[in-house]
Amino acid sequence: MWTSGTSASPVLEWWLREGMRMRQGFDNDKYIELQASRIRERINQFGGKLYLEFGGKLFDDYHASRVLPGFEPDSKFRMLKSLSSEAEVIIAINANHIEKNKARGDLGITYDEDALRLVDLFRGQGFSVAGVVITQYAGQPAADAFRRRLDSLGITCKLHYPIDGYPHNVDLIVSDEGYGKNEFVETSRPLVVVTAPGPGSGKLATCLSQIYHEHKRGVEAGDAKFETFPVWNLPLTHPVNVAYEAATADLDDANIIDPFHLEAYGEMTVNYNRDVDAFPVVRALMEKILGESPYQSPTDMGVNMVGFAITDDDACRDASRMEIVRRYFQAAVQLKRTGAGADQVERLERIMKKAGVDKNYSPARSAALTRERVTGGPAGAMVMPDASVITGKTSTRLGCASSLLMNALKAIAGVDLELEVISDSAIEPISRLKTHYLGSKNPRLHPDETLMALSITSATSEAAEKVLGALDELRGCDAFFSVIISTEDEQFLRRLGLNVCCEPKYERSGI
Repeated sequence: MWTSGTSASPVLEWWLREGMRMRQGFDNDKYIELQASRIRERINQFGGKLYLEFGGKLFDDYHASRVLPGFEPDSKFRMLKSLSSEAEVIIAINANHIEKNKARGDLGITYDEDALRLVDLFRGQGFSVAGVVITQYAGQPAADAFRRRLDSLGITCKLHYPIDGYPHNVDLIVSDEGYGKNEFVETSRPLVVVTAPGPGSGKLATCLSQIYHEHKRGVEAGDAKFETFPVWNLPLTHPVNVAYEAATADLDDANIIDPFHLEAYGEMTVNYNRDVDAFPVVRALMEKILGESPYQSPTDMGVNMVGFAITDDDACRDASRMEIVRRYFQAAVQLKRTGAGADQVERLERIMKKAGVDKNYSPARSAALTRERVTGGPAGAMVMPDASVITGKTSTRLGCASSLLMNALKAIAGVDLELEVISDSAIEPISRLKTHYLGSKNPRLHPDETLMALSITSATSEAAEKVLGALDELRGCDAFFSVIISTEDEQFLRRLGLNVCCEPKYERSGI
């Protein structure tokens, strides 16, 4: 165990100063209240009907929870839940994405499957789903198949078509030959949330098309944009905003000062360069539909209140710096695995310099690398809730990820690290199954197998039961491994709530 007597990194020193436990920096309940109130204000601004373009992850925003300690991953959904009686949902999906079988990297499912997942999730939580809009439809066979599938499931499906000269040919777009050709989704509630499986799905175009049809029907309606990041009322160089640049390092995008807001109000706010670039066209479209634009800047279009719920700026700054480093290692490992993404790694190196951090920001890295040098095999380290650092090595029975997991659980449970908590009678059958029947040459247990063995042992061992009961305490802890661990092991550890980083080298070659 690495204690406070060991030379510490900046993040560890900060933890120690603040009482040995990670501080909360965000008031989740305040955020939900402020955000819901702001959306209601915007509904009233447009006479009682608002189309809300909802970007970012709705149910599982783990990035936000990492950079804003106290933000719950489902906060945005819980906020919408408080508006459920006033809201219904439209899900947009690009026909070209269906045709290309585009998939979400985080969930490993295609966009069309994710659209169905969203329908189920919303309906399961009591929301009305008005329908699915297939955007950019031009007769794609896969889109036709998906439409038939929606029909068979009783889900309303509408088609939106490509428009020549989009988005600059405003006169054509805002006409019967433009938005007028799109199929209209019937809605009846004051708030219509327009969301999508991923970027480029056509959320904004869907909102504007719906507003066009609403106004042709004599219904007052407007739109607004909901994005969590960048946080418009935090400085451009604030680590929370810099962490978002790190999260989007694979895109040719950047946070910038909103020049339209600065010109209109003399106030410096932060926005996304794509939104700023698109604003003149969006404003022109709104003027054509509504007669005048209700917004003077892309910042005006937003309803994001996350910045007003930060209660400890230092806590959020530190958490964001840690996230930037994580993003660097994720990209470096991906480069090692695939040979692609060198530009992304270089960009993240520049972002780290901007944030004033380096690869050693977490004490877990140096602890893992030191343990590897001492033992001669792959090792891992984890920063615990009390700021101590626990390590784990590769053994004959457990891989380094499993060893680290067990040592961390023992430390939290107050069990001697040298105590063999899992019985041989639980381990040996699993190892034998792997090597004799499943063709594996490695008898060592992976983390999921280790927890199964621990669970079996806990039926007859109080110590094992105590160790197993400590699992929830690991959520939010940072783990670092001296080599690239398997994708399966990494995903499992993330399911346990751990933040996982690996040195970008393989065990076998050391390169």
